[in-house]
Amino acid sequence: MLKLNNKPLSYDRAFTHADIQYPANWLRLSSLEERNALGITEVADAPSWDQRFYWGVDNPKQLNDKTETVDGVEVKTTGLKTQWSDTQTAIAASLLASSDWRIIKAKETGTNIPSAWKTYRAAIRTACNTRQTEINAVSDVPALKELFFGAATITRQQTDSEGAGVVEPDTITNEAGETVANPVAGDPVMETVANPALATAWPTPI
Repeated sequence: MLKLNNKPLSYDRAFTHADIQYPANWLRLSSLEERNALGITEVADAPSWDQRFYWGVDNPKQLNDKTETVDGVEVKTTGLKTQWSDTQTAIAASLLASSDWRIIKAKETGTNIPSAWKTYRAAIRTACNTRQTEINAVSDVPALKELFFGAATITRQQTDSEGAGVVEPDTITNEAGETVANPVAGDPVMETVANPALATAWPTPI
């Protein structure tokens, strides 16, 4: 974060100093020496955290439900697992609601529910149950957050059929067909794959 006279400055926004108006692109185009001459300093951003999962930096919220006895009264505190499991139920209900009228119409008129809609609605319920099982299986708050907000893909070392990490071979064949030393021998062979830690996706709407 950049500051001038203890006030934060934002990139791509004009600012005024000593009665001089500086254009929006000045911070991006200026050199370190020019900023220092104005008295602009760079300070570390204040620590941040995802308030859905943490009370503060490195202070995760309660993961599991907890029951305690306080002054002789049993008190139950709901954990993140239950909260996010309930959220899946609400999402499923919302997805089902848009086609509820089809079910009602079929029952009132004695007609059949289209098979595609039956399949879709069943898939919603299955996805909901699976996501709730995945929630229950996580062992810590970072894993729960990853379940819903992790990157779509991850880069990892390839493994062989026995689960061992694959590395670059000692030799390779060059364009001339000659066997030569591999300059990256021993380095891990990396691959980009779908993130296996993500929750099961909801079915595609029809």
